[in-house]
Amino acid sequence: MHRLAPALLARLGRRRPWAPVPRRGAAAASGEEELFVFPEYEPEPSGVAVTAAAAPRRERAPGRERHLVAAAAGRPDPSVPPSGVSCSGCGAELQCRDGAAPGFVPAEKYRSLSEGPAGAAGLRGAVCQRCWLLAHHGRVLGLQLPPEQHRRVVSAALRRPPRHGRGPLLLYLLDVLELPDPVLPQLPGLLGPDVPVAGLLVAGNKVDLLPADSPGHLGRLRRRVAEACAGAGLRGAPLVDVRLVSAKTGFGLEGLVSRLQRSWRCTGDVYLLGATNSGKSTLFNALLRSDYCKSRAPDIVDRATVSHWPGTTLNLLKFPIINPTCDRIFRRQERLREEATKTEDQLSSEEKKYLNHLKKQGYFVGRVGRTFQQQKSSPVVDFDPDMLSYSIDEDPRHSPKKHEEREEFTYNEVKDARWCFDTPGIVKENCVLNLLTEKEVKLVLPTQAIVPRTFILKPGMVLFLAALGRVDYLEGEKPAWFSVVASNLLPVHISILSKADAIYEKHAGQELLKVPMGGEERMKEFPPLVPQDITLKGIGTTEAVADIKLSSAGWVAVTAHAEEKLLLRAYTPKGTTLVVREPPLLPYISTIRGARIAGTAAYRMKKPPSLVENLKTTERR
Repeated sequence: MHRLAPALLARLGRRRPWAPVPRRGAAAASGEEELFVFPEYEPEPSGVAVTAAAAPRRERAPGRERHLVAAAAGRPDPSVPPSGVSCSGCGAELQCRDGAAPGFVPAEKYRSLSEGPAGAAGLRGAVCQRCWLLAHHGRVLGLQLPPEQHRRVVSAALRRPPRHGRGPLLLYLLDVLELPDPVLPQLPGLLGPDVPVAGLLVAGNKVDLLPADSPGHLGRLRRRVAEACAGAGLRGAPLVDVRLVSAKTGFGLEGLVSRLQRSWRCTGDVYLLGATNSGKSTLFNALLRSDYCKSRAPDIVDRATVSHWPGTTLNLLKFPIINPTCDRIFRRQERLREEATKTEDQLSSEEKKYLNHLKKQGYFVGRVGRTFQQQKSSPVVDFDPDMLSYSIDEDPRHSPKKHEEREEFTYNEVKDARWCFDTPGIVKENCVLNLLTEKEVKLVLPTQAIVPRTFILKPGMVLFLAALGRVDYLEGEKPAWFSVVASNLLPVHISILSKADAIYEKHAGQELLKVPMGGEERMKEFPPLVPQDITLKGIGTTEAVADIKLSSAGWVAVTAHAEEKLLLRAYTPKGTTLVVREPPLLPYISTIRGARIAGTAAYRMKKPPSLVENLKTTERR
């Protein structure tokens, strides 16, 4: 669990986290307005501690090219040819020739796996060093890849000749926090003019991170996703459906599987598309362990590597789709109906523990089960009479362990199989994540349910979202409400306009604003904030008029009195995109707040309860 830095704790003393920072020195003596620091929200202990070693800061060079984050460990051997075997985590071809290329495995490890009787096939199921560092240490191994590499891989995969006499179904995963999605309009360019596509199914992911600001808010989110599809000008691919899911907590996944089986059945292949960090690999892993894949697949196909870092998947990963026969659909529906009648008290202790863990991470949770599972035979214990006949003075003889062969699909299982492919994410241009280091990305991308933070500002006041965004309230007749929807780990700082520039110059790169981090040296390479003037007209004290989206760092929902005209100035780093989203994604977000904190611009934070989708409850929300 993240904690406040010791230096900030010392400044705050024993006050509560929302307490204002005291005035100091001449500023306090002169009676100037005190500065207000709103530290990050501290979630309840989940019982799962995740630690990661800090990697060296990623440099940025002209041309926006990514450089190495960490050097490869282990020696390469340029004399060894590529294996022809894909990494089970990211899809790159395993090799030990170049430590800066995808799929690198240290030469010593490579030989130990490939010099056995199976040859290069001994590498099957192995992961490259980059995936291993991501999975076990949370560290990023930088790769020398051109920015358009992921796009070429996806485009080449989609332009393959159609199999089974029919084009593929595109399952596009859209991050609802990123609406309007920057990659969705690029989909026709990836397909090309002559690619036959049978259909497009769009799934809005990460709904578990957003609180319900009003009854029926999921229906409103679904309409917004459908509007984004219409606004992207997609042609040639008929829209099959729009769903809302959470690949992480399982919300909506059973419904997505049922929709795929009902409409697409096993007609052709399915390609999982989307921008980087949209959650494709997480969804791929969830579908791999659902009724959508063949029963033996989870024992043969390895899980995709998942990380915060954009562009983790480098090539295609796949699992075979189960044929949803009438009998299988009937048995699946029976299981879903039976599970929907259960209450939380009827779950096992392990299920309760896991469910409580998910409810602390997201507002909307679902339970994903499996109807069809391979029955594993119980292991047979072989007894050796000679092993049992040694005397008391003799040591038992231990026979060497037999090598366990890796399970593989049979020819009949895959000869006519339809596959679900996970593809590399399309890199988002003009995104603030492209400017951040590995450690900073972990703070900016929300991984737990977002707790909205609401402030009431008067004209002449300024709101900082870390050092990644700033909103100035320049002109207006009355105070307005500004609700921050961003990672709980990003601090919010409220000040006055006359001090804003000095605060940014002094505290950018330091603990007060937190991101970016690294002091003056880090800020020398970080682009300056550039302004954009915004004029809004309020529609009421309970409904926001617009969202000011500060690239991928989050957004600020603005609520003002009816007919009240506001002149705002918003800042984002140079080279990133600032979007004024009208209508707002969560128009009633300002109502999710506690009591006003006396003497400050803030309201107490209030976290709404979580809801389990397919579980019987006695309470109604």
